[in-house]
Amino acid sequence: MKVFLKNGEGLVLDEGAKCSDAAKAISDSLARNAVAAKVNGKLTDLSASLSDGDKLELVTLRDKEGMDVYRHTCAHVLAQAVKTIFPTCKLAIGPVIENGFYYDFEFNTPITQDDFQKIETEMAKIIKANTPIERFELPRKEAVELMTGFKEKYKVEIISDLPEGEQISFYKQGAFTDLCRGPHLPSTGRIKAFKLTSLAGAYWRGNEKNKMLTRIYGVAFAKKDEMKAYFDMLEEAKKRDHIKLGRELKLFALLPEGKGFPFFLPNGMVLKNVLADYWRDLHRKEGYVEIQTPVILTRSLWENSGHWDHSKNNMYTTKIDDEDCAVKPMTCPGGMLVYKLEPHSYKDLPIRMGEMGLVHRHEKSGQLHGLFRVRCFTQDDAHIFMLPEQITDEIKGVVRLTDKIYRQFGFRYKVELSTRPKDSMGTEEEWKTATDALRAALDELGLEYEINEGDGAFYGPKIDFHLQDSIGRTWQCGTIQLDFQMPQRFELEYVGEDGAKHRPIMIHRAIYGSMERFIGILIEHYAGKFPVWLAPVQVKVLPITDRTRAYADKVAAMLRDKGVRVEVDGRNEKIGYKIREAKLEKVPYVIVVGDSEEAEGTVNVNKRGVEEKTSMKAEDFAALVCADAENKVTF
Repeated sequence: MKVFLKNGEGLVLDEGAKCSDAAKAISDSLARNAVAAKVNGKLTDLSASLSDGDKLELVTLRDKEGMDVYRHTCAHVLAQAVKTIFPTCKLAIGPVIENGFYYDFEFNTPITQDDFQKIETEMAKIIKANTPIERFELPRKEAVELMTGFKEKYKVEIISDLPEGEQISFYKQGAFTDLCRGPHLPSTGRIKAFKLTSLAGAYWRGNEKNKMLTRIYGVAFAKKDEMKAYFDMLEEAKKRDHIKLGRELKLFALLPEGKGFPFFLPNGMVLKNVLADYWRDLHRKEGYVEIQTPVILTRSLWENSGHWDHSKNNMYTTKIDDEDCAVKPMTCPGGMLVYKLEPHSYKDLPIRMGEMGLVHRHEKSGQLHGLFRVRCFTQDDAHIFMLPEQITDEIKGVVRLTDKIYRQFGFRYKVELSTRPKDSMGTEEEWKTATDALRAALDELGLEYEINEGDGAFYGPKIDFHLQDSIGRTWQCGTIQLDFQMPQRFELEYVGEDGAKHRPIMIHRAIYGSMERFIGILIEHYAGKFPVWLAPVQVKVLPITDRTRAYADKVAAMLRDKGVRVEVDGRNEKIGYKIREAKLEKVPYVIVVGDSEEAEGTVNVNKRGVEEKTSMKAEDFAALVCADAENKVTF
């Protein structure tokens, strides 16, 4: 028989050959490195049999799917180890997460992280044994009987909820058997690096009415040096923690009187306003107009937009004049009303309408985290109303603008195209047209992207941007969403070239995403060492003695006149102490002035990150700082 590889080449194999046989036929190296396979697009075990005409792609640990299989197998090894040490425990679920896995257990006696060492030792034994991992299937009735015999009540519940007639798959490694869809590694010995990291409580199936289970988290990597790099990154991330730095740099405060509602302090407001000014300047050049819509709008508006049905549990509500209202969780319905205020011709389109809108969403208290997860935030939203033939060009324009902004901050990024979710509005044809338009724009720009099936917004597909910061972490920020639905629900119109009325198409898009979250990301990305153009305090002036305080004030006044953000530290402290404090505040430039500097009209410049000190004329220093800020120099 013949199967076809990813590059289109045919591979002749014996009848009944497995995916592992195909790997061996291609090369010994691939046979060693393959961990799973895709057969006709479906991820499967290497032990799966092939048929004539199948399309085959072999998966290694260089592929995301390969690492998912690897980490999923780690979860099963964890379950086997825990079951060996605590035989009366009950198994729940053990999925893959970013960089690792977890497994939920019910224990008769609570465990602690002190138990991790013996669990890891048992896991190491299972891995060293290099036990083959075998898949088998049973009809539903027999599957229930098997798990009932093992006294695994959570597995029985999962099986009972599966459709009638479905074959239930299990994986066996030695004496241990677990319910699982798979796929898995061929054997336990393929695991090279893992570590258990933490414990948490988790309600069964996420329902607080159910029993609280114990969740054990772990990480797993293809190589030990990769795992070491990961933990090194975590240590670096602790130093960069935006909550800690936000407090030290006096950027924002998190107070019990406003849980989830951050207080921005003077330094934080400088940073926030600089980001907003940069946003406004770029958008003005790109032909956007700016609007502001109310924070509270009627319930009927949110019902019309569809948000009431999809988001009401996260919305804050109130009554005004006996009418139900809601605090806006997003800005788009207000933008629809602005568009409808006057008639539009096809000649007016595209209309690019931006809004720095304050929105509120009710997040559970346990999910709140610094600026990353809050209950109110400023969304740098924009809506583009356009003709069908303008879709591709407008999307490309948004992508180029997004790229410009992210590169300015030194971010690399990955792109995802998210398709229609199950709970969505509109017809299949509309979704296909919208998805194809997004895909075409990305293809024309030559951008690489991944497909994220079923993760679109309820009203349309979207492009998401995942930023990578200076220590390799990823953050989802920007989004571009194509919407055929809301213009219909709000009956938006324009008069076409034919004189008839038509519906515009619209784009929802955000680049920062949330100003608050973006600021948190920037704090950690720069470790608080903001470039000059972003730094709340760009220059700190330190007089050596009280005699030179007047000269220090004069230099500071000259800098302020030129638009530089400057502070004078005139405290009666030793100069070395004041320099150290200014460095802890991560100020880009610290200048020291004494009698000789006053006499010569100079300043002694300490540049952040540079050991050598420089003496220069005060006016020349001012020009240097202004140039750094104007050119958005990063150091």
